[in-house]
Amino acid sequence: MTSHAQFASLGTGAGRKPRAVLCMDARLRDAVFPADLRRQLAESAELTVVEDFRESAALAGADVLLTSWGAPLIDDRVLDRAPGVRAVLHAAGSVKDVVGPAVFRRDILVSSAAEEMAEPVAAVAYSFITLAAKKALRLQDLYRRGIVADRHARPDVGFGAKTIGIVGASRIGRAVIRRLVADGREVVLYDPYCTPEAAALLGAEHLDDLDEVCRRSQILSLHAPILPSTVHMINAARLRLLPDGAAVINTARGRLLDTEALLAECVSGRLEAYLDVTDPEPLPAGHRLHHLSNVLLTPHVAGTEGADLHITGRFAAEELRRLAAGLPLRGLVSAQQLTQLA
Repeated sequence: MTSHAQFASLGTGAGRKPRAVLCMDARLRDAVFPADLRRQLAESAELTVVEDFRESAALAGADVLLTSWGAPLIDDRVLDRAPGVRAVLHAAGSVKDVVGPAVFRRDILVSSAAEEMAEPVAAVAYSFITLAAKKALRLQDLYRRGIVADRHARPDVGFGAKTIGIVGASRIGRAVIRRLVADGREVVLYDPYCTPEAAALLGAEHLDDLDEVCRRSQILSLHAPILPSTVHMINAARLRLLPDGAAVINTARGRLLDTEALLAECVSGRLEAYLDVTDPEPLPAGHRLHHLSNVLLTPHVAGTEGADLHITGRFAAEELRRLAAGLPLRGLVSAQQLTQLA
């Protein structure tokens, strides 16, 4: 693996700044890298902006590739034209669609802003969990019909002894667990890559059996990546294992859930759902999930969006500064992690 000290020698030690080439969706460029961040990038490196890595002559002298949403896959074709590249800095979350295996074969450092992006999603997931614990959708439906429920007389309103099941100890999953444990909630965790010891350090009980997590969870929150093994991991059989009145929360990937199986459970009134992601996405306007009072749908807004996109650019700019100074990267991604990412 390329060392940070070696990278520093490409910068001030060689009498020049490192050369960085930025490629991303031009429509988002100013939002991710507003003027102040572009100035920060220019302080750390000689910056060139291109429309497509695959067609740019600027790659020949590049030390760093900067990417974000809309960047093309960095494969052998790109890297053959960029023999001097030592790092890829991704101003977004998952690098799966940008960084090909060739990057790791050539010992190129990879960093992403996924950690920075985890907290906003965790905040939304925690909010959904809180609403589910308080039976907000059920009470809203009663309120809409003119029925003011005595919430103080309802033992099902509030966290109480509810168990929250977390599927996936991802960055977001861990952030959600930390919030829940800090509030004294009982958390059970399923993640085949997480050890019982690691779960215990988070304050969660590790279970090897996803079916058992479903049986025990009054609220089930999904934070797993999409892999061949996780598509429809929450299927009709596992939804049936959830207790009556349970809530399913998905802020991860829509295909983790069998949409039609979930629809059947919600139509029956047995379960409720809080979904920031769906399958398909976007959900067609006429889909029945749109019309159920026990389903809350939001259009994939839990992550870093709109006015907050600069958070990812700020992280990448800081990573570039650290590289130029020979300091360790904060958002390093390994080849092994690539197989487990969303």
